[in-house]
Amino acid sequence: MNKQDGMNYAPVGKPEPVVQEGEFVFAAAALDHGHIYGMCNGLIEAGATLKWVYDPDPAKVDNFKRHYPQARIADSLETILADDTVRLVAGAAIPSERCALGLKSMAAGKDYFTDKAPLTSLEQLADAKAMVEKTGKKYAVYYSERLHVESAVFAGQLVQQGAIGQVVQTLGTGPHREGQGRPAWFYDRRYFGGILCDIGSHQIEQFLFYTGNSEATVVASQVRNVNHPQYPAFEDFGDAMLKGVNGASGYFRCDWFTPDGLSSWGDGRLTLLGTEGYIEIRKYVDITRGEQDVVYLVNKEGEFRYPVAGQVGFPYFGALILDCLHRSENAMTQAHAFKAAELCIKAQMLANAAG
Repeated sequence: MNKQDGMNYAPVGKPEPVVQEGEFVFAAAALDHGHIYGMCNGLIEAGATLKWVYDPDPAKVDNFKRHYPQARIADSLETILADDTVRLVAGAAIPSERCALGLKSMAAGKDYFTDKAPLTSLEQLADAKAMVEKTGKKYAVYYSERLHVESAVFAGQLVQQGAIGQVVQTLGTGPHREGQGRPAWFYDRRYFGGILCDIGSHQIEQFLFYTGNSEATVVASQVRNVNHPQYPAFEDFGDAMLKGVNGASGYFRCDWFTPDGLSSWGDGRLTLLGTEGYIEIRKYVDITRGEQDVVYLVNKEGEFRYPVAGQVGFPYFGALILDCLHRSENAMTQAHAFKAAELCIKAQMLANAAG
């Protein structure tokens, strides 16, 4: 599947519904990034009912309808927001426009589920926090590289079981393939927020989660445009160092240099160093072996290799639905979602200031 189709961003799991048909209705709006397909897949597999789709681009809507024929085409965003049966709006707008869509959705009484990065400035973050406080609605974020990757879910279970003791450091790599046919906004930092804000958001969220930190600081960060002189507002490389309040540290690198010969769009990996062992997560490909979702564990018991594709599932989506229904915070706390967003913006700002 090609970039235009969007479904290469859409992991498929086994259905594990937590609600009955029609019990939790949602709509899709703003189809600028292919992650909208993964977001919808996850919700539908958890039992949610997709009622509406809206985007001003008819071609995007037509493609979406081919995959989700049950969705009705809305003639405007206001049609969705006026529908009292819709509980949640899922959107994958241009990053700089995601906050505005969220504010409108929450003001209309809907919970909001956005692609990462959920916003691109500290001013937008303040607006989002204020709207959450005012309405009590959720500003949920699709940090897909942990939430929609079975090996990442399984590694989290190992950590929670104490398999490697206390996590003291994370080492993440987030390479991506640029591909062909990217829209103009993809190459302009004003719209995508910068590489650390955009794809770096995955890495920062994972650092907070696996190390158990509710707060952290950006120790150092840098960005570069190494190989795209034709796009001066683009960044194709970035890295950063983090330190959590519990003393754990993290380093990550993200880039747009995936070679054409790789069988996946990116060889994303994450290594977790613990006091009693370590874990390496090979998310999308275990190179030369033709497998994805492989977890390596080394601790006092020995060396272990866990191929977990198709075995773990994606519990986040069912938990999100139940959180929206019961006003709980089991899928992800609002504070965690916003803290990851804040840190990726600060990492970007520090790198930009350094020049």
